[in-house]
Amino acid sequence: MKVTSLPELPVRPRGEAGPRKVAIGTFDGVHLGHREVIRGSDTVLTFDPHPVAVTHPDALPKLLTTFAIKRDLIAGLGVGELVVIPFDSEFASRSAEQFVQDVLIGQLGAERVSVGENFRFGRKAKGTPMFLAAREEFETRVVALVEAAGESVSSTQIRGLIAAGEVEQASRFLGGPFLLEGEVVAGDRRGGELGMPTANIVPDDRLVVPGHGVYAAWAHGYPAAVNVGVRPTFETGRGLLVESHLIDFEGDLYGQTMRVAFVERMRGERRFDSVGELVEQMWRDVEQAREICRSSAGAQAGRWPAEHRR
Repeated sequence: MKVTSLPELPVRPRGEAGPRKVAIGTFDGVHLGHREVIRGSDTVLTFDPHPVAVTHPDALPKLLTTFAIKRDLIAGLGVGELVVIPFDSEFASRSAEQFVQDVLIGQLGAERVSVGENFRFGRKAKGTPMFLAAREEFETRVVALVEAAGESVSSTQIRGLIAAGEVEQASRFLGGPFLLEGEVVAGDRRGGELGMPTANIVPDDRLVVPGHGVYAAWAHGYPAAVNVGVRPTFETGRGLLVESHLIDFEGDLYGQTMRVAFVERMRGERRFDSVGELVEQMWRDVEQAREICRSSAGAQAGRWPAEHRR
């Protein structure tokens, strides 16, 4: 998939090199609803940073995906081109009419535009799907809210599930496992001393993080037992950490970006009376995580791109 920043995008007259079918949205999480908006489009138009970070920064929700994960999830849908709008106050000041004339018609040469029914754009969010549908220059496809398991799929709902640790339920609405990425940093090496080394991520505070607990997951392509929390048994005083023990992995990943795909919450985080009791539980966690990942391996391989697995 080609990725282009809007200012660098060559003007493409309508019909040149075939029709351009454009899906527009923020697409945080690239969940089932977003995927329906994108379906049948050859081009996705999105924003970075999230528009709310510019227009109402105090109201910005925790994000479900980094840009890199969003990019890879969209690529996995078979889209040919991702066009990124560097969203800033100047772009936010453009009217809905300017957005249509300058971007959709002038630069993209759109012949079909696909949006969700809640999509808003232009200065003060005055642009609506009905505004687009009234245009004669292109066809407009407005996608209603998608339902799964009898509930409407939304990024807000998914954030709540993940924060509560309900990653398995969240995956049903995402269309694949919840993915978290970050740089692997050195910890206090206590895991190695206990015979269970971990690759540690300090999560970006702009991202939603699963609730404290122990999870079965895939990390760097390996089955993993992952602890999200503050390690209460040791009272280190350190902040939130995502610690992944990669099962059957040898080596270290310091300084590398690692992706963790959460499969299932196994238990809550707890304080143990002794280190020995903790170690016994850790080994039980590892074996449980191994079995959960083994049973999920086929499903995971079909539901998320290879770059997330290794």
